[in-house]
Amino acid sequence: MTQPTPSNTQGISSPQGKKLLDQYRDTLRVKHYSPRTEDTYINWVKNYILFHNKRHPQEMGIPEMQQFLAHLAVTQQISASTQNQALSAILFLYRHVLHIELDEPQLAKLRPQRSKPIPTVLSKDEVKRLIASLTGTNKLIAQVMYGGGLRVMECMRLRVKDIDFDNRQVIVRDGKGENDRLTTLPASLIQPLRLHLSYVKALHEKDLAEGYGSVYLPYALERKYKNANTDWVWQYLFPAPQISTDKRTGITRRHHIHEAVIQKAVKEAARRANIDKHVTPHTLRHSFATHLLQNNYDIRTIQELLGHKDVKTTMIYTHVSGRGASGVQSPLDD
Repeated sequence: MTQPTPSNTQGISSPQGKKLLDQYRDTLRVKHYSPRTEDTYINWVKNYILFHNKRHPQEMGIPEMQQFLAHLAVTQQISASTQNQALSAILFLYRHVLHIELDEPQLAKLRPQRSKPIPTVLSKDEVKRLIASLTGTNKLIAQVMYGGGLRVMECMRLRVKDIDFDNRQVIVRDGKGENDRLTTLPASLIQPLRLHLSYVKALHEKDLAEGYGSVYLPYALERKYKNANTDWVWQYLFPAPQISTDKRTGITRRHHIHEAVIQKAVKEAARRANIDKHVTPHTLRHSFATHLLQNNYDIRTIQELLGHKDVKTTMIYTHVSGRGASGVQSPLDD
């Protein structure tokens, strides 16, 4: 995905006197957007302003957004999904920072239409081979993702308190669309996860003894619960092997494992397992949904486990569930 290029637009201020981008950043943090989304959105807004020769966004509207998106599509040849990302960043500015109402029917016409490719899905045998080709924490991460249908960042951001052993469920907090949901915890992972947590707890106690041990908490929680950032239950389920400095706060502490680590591990495991498909961590989520469908679980149940807002999104898996197009069995096979 093409990323916007950072540029200098810090001089533009809001009507309240605070620099617009600082106000934009503060609003993103209040709404618990991730650091990665924060950086990406801010850069898109910078590029939007610079494209229009540093005009204040209050002086612009839908026609200027249309011109900017056309520039991204025609001149920079940026994909529809990335254009949508840029538009989302700009709309956040108007709706949540400038509090300007825009014509919704006109906005709907602005949003580029993305093609919906059929997702890559592994067979159950391929999933077993893939997981068998992984080791250590990477293997456990892949098992949690496939076992509960988690997105890669949902898995990376899990806290100790999100694993409910008694009810055999995983609590996914602030998933896509900022929604919490419950998904399944496989019985086969209970013992490996308990063993993993004993390692994580020992690591946390070591960090505390060395003067570290605090963990990042969302903006409001850190203010509400003063000492929660050092509590065991708030620590990441999959902590990074090294301590690092948080660029937001300048605090040195242990973050979660970077998503690039599991992305690389899964890609290499697929090669070792001789799986001739384009395999990413998200493929495990696709496979989870498809295999549930093959096991005759209700589409609405699968929708809830995946956290899809619209069941139409979940319906894509009927195309890859081994039932033929649209989930229909041909009468020739009767």
